[in-house]
Amino acid sequence: MKRRPALIPLRQIRADHDAETLTVYQAYPPDIAEAALAAGTFVAPFKRERMTWIKPSFRWMMYRSGWGRKAGQERVLAVRISRTGFEWALARACLSHYDRERHASAAEWKALLRESPVRIQWDPERSTRQQELPHRAVQIGLSGDAVRRYVDEWITGVTDVTALAHETHALVRAGRAADADALIPAETPYPLAEALRARIGAGG
Repeated sequence: MKRRPALIPLRQIRADHDAETLTVYQAYPPDIAEAALAAGTFVAPFKRERMTWIKPSFRWMMYRSGWGRKAGQERVLAVRISRTGFEWALARACLSHYDRERHASAAEWKALLRESPVRIQWDPERSTRQQELPHRAVQIGLSGDAVRRYVDEWITGVTDVTALAHETHALVRAGRAADADALIPAETPYPLAEALRARIGAGG
């Protein structure tokens, strides 16, 4: 008798991770990407004063960037960061929307939003064929001190995965989604302490 696959929680961080690091994805125009690849982190023309969004889901990054084809998102980067830094961000995060189950009041949420350098947004995850799935993928917005720490302390490596984006897209368009899946790095549940889960609204 076959065992039914376990249901994926509504909000769960899944990532390509090991004991010390995990991969997040970002997409940029060529000038920012080339400078980051040369420096091993983000440097000008990247702007530290702007919020920057990191995404652990490769498939959601493909949805957001149009497989690296959208204007201004032509280069897809896999950014390896420390788990210590990632969890620092989660511990100081605020949901990007008011959730009455997690905030005592809208006023409390707005106060937390003003003081937090990190935003958490949960969006419908996408399949390899880019169909909307019933569970969510996380986007993490970094601003202020969080951006500085990300750029100066957390990043351990930057890799250009634009060719992978284009190759997997070609396979999907050819009706070979299973072959595309074989190329995409495995993303497994990222372990979180209960306090961090509560902070970012994970679970459910």
